[in-house]
Amino acid sequence: MITLFRKHQKWLMIVIAILAMPFCLYFVRSDWTTALRGEPGTTKLYGRTIPRLELDRGGRLFDLARMLGMSDFLNDILAQWRPQRAKTQSEAEREAGEEFAIDLIILRHEADALGIRPTTSEIASVVSKMRAFRGDAGGFDPKKYNDIVENALGPRGFGEAQIEELAADQIRLERVKELISTGIMVSPAESKRNFDQVYSKFEVSVVRFKTSDFANDVKIADDEIAKYYEGAKEQLKSEEKRKVQFVALTLSEPEKKLTGKERVDALQKLSDKANDVVQALAEKGADFGAVASKFQVPVKTTGEFTQATPDPELKQDPQLSQSAFQLSNEEPISEPIQVADGFYILHLAAITPARPLTLEEAKPKIMESLKARKERELVTIRAANVAHDLGEALKAGDPILKAAEKLKVKLEKVPPFTLADELEPKASPAPEQSPDLPRIKNAIADYDAALRINPKHPSALYGRGIAKARTGNAARAARTAAGFCQLSVMRGRVLSFSATASSCRWVTVRRSIPLGKYCRRRPLVFSFEPRCHGLWGSQK
Repeated sequence: MITLFRKHQKWLMIVIAILAMPFCLYFVRSDWTTALRGEPGTTKLYGRTIPRLELDRGGRLFDLARMLGMSDFLNDILAQWRPQRAKTQSEAEREAGEEFAIDLIILRHEADALGIRPTTSEIASVVSKMRAFRGDAGGFDPKKYNDIVENALGPRGFGEAQIEELAADQIRLERVKELISTGIMVSPAESKRNFDQVYSKFEVSVVRFKTSDFANDVKIADDEIAKYYEGAKEQLKSEEKRKVQFVALTLSEPEKKLTGKERVDALQKLSDKANDVVQALAEKGADFGAVASKFQVPVKTTGEFTQATPDPELKQDPQLSQSAFQLSNEEPISEPIQVADGFYILHLAAITPARPLTLEEAKPKIMESLKARKERELVTIRAANVAHDLGEALKAGDPILKAAEKLKVKLEKVPPFTLADELEPKASPAPEQSPDLPRIKNAIADYDAALRINPKHPSALYGRGIAKARTGNAARAARTAAGFCQLSVMRGRVLSFSATASSCRWVTVRRSIPLGKYCRRRPLVFSFEPRCHGLWGSQK
């Protein structure tokens, strides 16, 4: 037999190799195919596609950073990021991990371009100070370090190198922050212009356009309704309805008047009773009505209700209706729900699932949607025409009041204000103000954007209104006579911190984003070289 094997060993090896190849390809296909060709929908950055494996690895690094207590590092690198697509907690965590992976790629690329390379001693120093490795005395505890390396890193496919990797990233981020925030010289003239922009008094007039004024001009044809229905048939569904039974363990009328420790004790008794009821309901085959009778609490039943219009019995607290729609046939009993005067326990009685609406049933909703859309379009066209005509009149030198009178629009004056009003502590309550004053302030603060688009046509036109501003400065007062105010902005300075801070100072302060912080979806954004299709320092 051995002689036979030796005689045909070459062919035998070929057969074994052919049989082994499908086995190898099957078990490693998820790795090499993704790594070589990527996956549809993956992120492109710096001219290359980021494969799904790299994003997943970044998600595991995100979990590791949280486990190591690197909260400051995570807050700095994710800034004001919020989930965009997630509907559940697990989806939000996955999305945060992907964002963290992309931010790490950006950080490492920028740090490498700046020549920032953490040394071994610096990495060791950061690792020794990590919160997860601190002992009872507050210093580095080798036992905790070894325990985490052996028990926590293995399931994630990590080792000690990944801890050092995160420590190096923390050092890179600190160095970049230092580089951005140091060596800045702001001239007195720039400081004065910034101060004037934030603390100058503005007198603003607004032209309001109401959709109700255009309601009679909106006509909706039957073919439009049918076309809308065909295009949105999947989304046009009836609301899901629910019906629940519940028991209410609430304070009696005399007990509702109690305060302090006496009220707490009364609520604690109700809490204990509610927990006993829930435990009894958790037993196999438990009947809601029978258990309620055993504990001598009456059972009430609601009518059918939707999430948008709760049953009158559940209107006293919004969380009652929300909890009712979290119940399912598999888990029909809620946990005790605390309200102001006691506890509720809900039992799912019936579900009427959502169903597709017929054309006749959906017609009122469709007409409402089409009417609102057309009204907005008419308002937009009217506002754009008025903005253009007012701008032309201001260019011709006509006063703003005369121009508004010619166009038959009413200018509504807003009480004088400064952009820094909210920053100053008030000794007395602030007087009543226009509900859209924050939007008007945003428009004033972002006025430099309008000037960049068309510097020769500086009429102060914003969103739904047209604003006229006047400041205490004499030079600006002269410009105000023409009905507009040109705010001082600095443009044309690529990656200039002072220019970025100047044009974004009010927006940054108002949104509580510290100067120098990296924020993906805010005006203050730093970039050291172009990454996409925008200019350096742009949001793109």
